[in-house]
Amino acid sequence: QRKAYYHAKSSTNYALKVQIAYDFHYRIVHVSECFRGSVDDITVLRESGLLEHVNNAVQIIADKGYIGEEYVITPKKKPHARELIDEDKDLNHDINSTRVAIENINQRLKIDVILGGIYRGTIDDFHKATKIEQVVCILCNLNLIKHPIRR
Repeated sequence: QRKAYYHAKSSTNYALKVQIAYDFHYRIVHVSECFRGSVDDITVLRESGLLEHVNNAVQIIADKGYIGEEYVITPKKKPHARELIDEDKDLNHDINSTRVAIENINQRLKIDVILGGIYRGTIDDFHKATKIEQVVCILCNLNLIKHPIRR
């Protein structure tokens, strides 16, 4: 059972994963259900229901873990044994510059005692974990009103 929660990036190597979406005003607008840490990011996105609300007018900016998904803008990968063209480098710079503010908000969430700490109880209630995540995101939105992210 522990293998299902394994996540290499976690300091304890076991984690729950949540998909959080932000608007261009850096407000949290979507929080998915919790998933096991071993689930791929793109699977969490597909199963979160977020893509059902996305169209040509709305696009998602994400990291390279989401390459190939429609409506998702990701940095261009460097071709094997070649360099990126200047146009792709500029696009990557723009994407990464936008994502920096989002990563700052994610860091605020992780600093929170609830999300950044080690949960020692049993992981048997994903619904409860999802509700905790949603409350923390609401509190983060309120905090962002008072202390906005610099652009």
